[in-house]
Amino acid sequence: MEYLDESEREEHWEKIHEALINEQIDQFRAEFLEIHPYDQAKIFEEQPEEIRSLIYTYLSPEEMADVMENIDSEDVEPFFNEMNPRYAAGVLAEMSTDDAVDILNEFDKNKVASFLSIMDKESAGEIKELLHYEEKTAGSIMTTEFVSIHLNQTVKEAMRHLRKEAPDAETIYYLFVVDEQKCLVGVLSLRDLIIAEGDWLISDVMSDRVVSVGVTDDQEEIAQMMRDYDFLALPVVGFQNYLLGIITVDDIMDVMEEEASDDYSKLAGISDMDRPDDTAFTSAKKRLPWLVILLFLGMFTASIIGRFEETLDQVAILAIFIPLIAGMAGNTGTQALAVAVRGIATGEIAKQGKSKILVREAFTGLINGIACGILITIVVYVWKEDFYLGLLVGLSTMATLIVATIAGAMIPLIMHRLNIDPAVASGPFITTINDIFSILIYFGMATAFMNLLIQ
Repeated sequence: MEYLDESEREEHWEKIHEALINEQIDQFRAEFLEIHPYDQAKIFEEQPEEIRSLIYTYLSPEEMADVMENIDSEDVEPFFNEMNPRYAAGVLAEMSTDDAVDILNEFDKNKVASFLSIMDKESAGEIKELLHYEEKTAGSIMTTEFVSIHLNQTVKEAMRHLRKEAPDAETIYYLFVVDEQKCLVGVLSLRDLIIAEGDWLISDVMSDRVVSVGVTDDQEEIAQMMRDYDFLALPVVGFQNYLLGIITVDDIMDVMEEEASDDYSKLAGISDMDRPDDTAFTSAKKRLPWLVILLFLGMFTASIIGRFEETLDQVAILAIFIPLIAGMAGNTGTQALAVAVRGIATGEIAKQGKSKILVREAFTGLINGIACGILITIVVYVWKEDFYLGLLVGLSTMATLIVATIAGAMIPLIMHRLNIDPAVASGPFITTINDIFSILIYFGMATAFMNLLIQ
């Protein structure tokens, strides 16, 4: 099977396209099926609808399933709409159950019901089992295509069973051992099974120290567990440790990408990440909620400045330093926010403790505040030849950086404690909150310095 770079893919497509146009089915199949399914998917996605229609007629549902498994589940609905319903149902039936479920979750309920009614009963039953699990849980990303063996089987019997079941299993690197009630009791690696004597019992060679996850566990926590322990697969259990399915490392890679994209969109103040094919209206709808919230917070900031109108009337020069103070607060708050969110996501904060992180960030803010405060004091004094104005701006900067740094670290920690996604403490949100703090600090100090400033 060939793996292609961008230029090779384009060159290969010319041969495939020529075979398609000339209706040379055998030539097309030979060229297309020779390359890796990922490259097949990339070539397929780039084609116009009339070319894709030809491809549907030249590939079996099983072969098209390999293509669809390498396309983002959020992007496949238009392709299934193009297919004959029976062909589309056949493609879904041939896909890995978890991948088929990911795709069906993007469809409306009527379309899902239609496809399930056309499928063979066995495939439809397996898909239905996973469809009722809540999204972003272990149940929604697990596959039921795995090999389990009984603890009272001999190694020879287990090998015979493995040869029979392996073609339909997603992975066989780990074999999960169950008892008479199908409850998980152990795990056995393929290597251990191969080197064991044929007449040994599975119960004698398995490890009973098996790590499993519950069917309702959050996918992000599972991804972290698989990353920490380098698992290739994790069993998913239900009531009384009943083995329901497994989660494989390729599913977790998709989860990590999804969670990273989700966190990035929240940090950017977007309800859901924009996609290149989104319309302007769709993009605006995703961004508008946060902008409205930030608009009202901005109005609150403006009202605070309005309360210090008398101070500004007496010392108008104070106004030119508002962007400086507010900008510094937003910058340092966003830095602390990024550190805190990353620490929560990677589990580092759980290991070190929240109080230790807050103390570290407070000292970081203090050091940065002192350094920036001294620097801006000197700059303003030299620029405006007013020592007290320089001292006011310097002290305000120092206090603002300390408060903003602590706030940037504390807000996501509080949200995490309340079981709210800490990424919701987005960059725009924390920046606006710190604007409020910085204005209060700056004008509060300016009022205290008033007698010195108007001399």
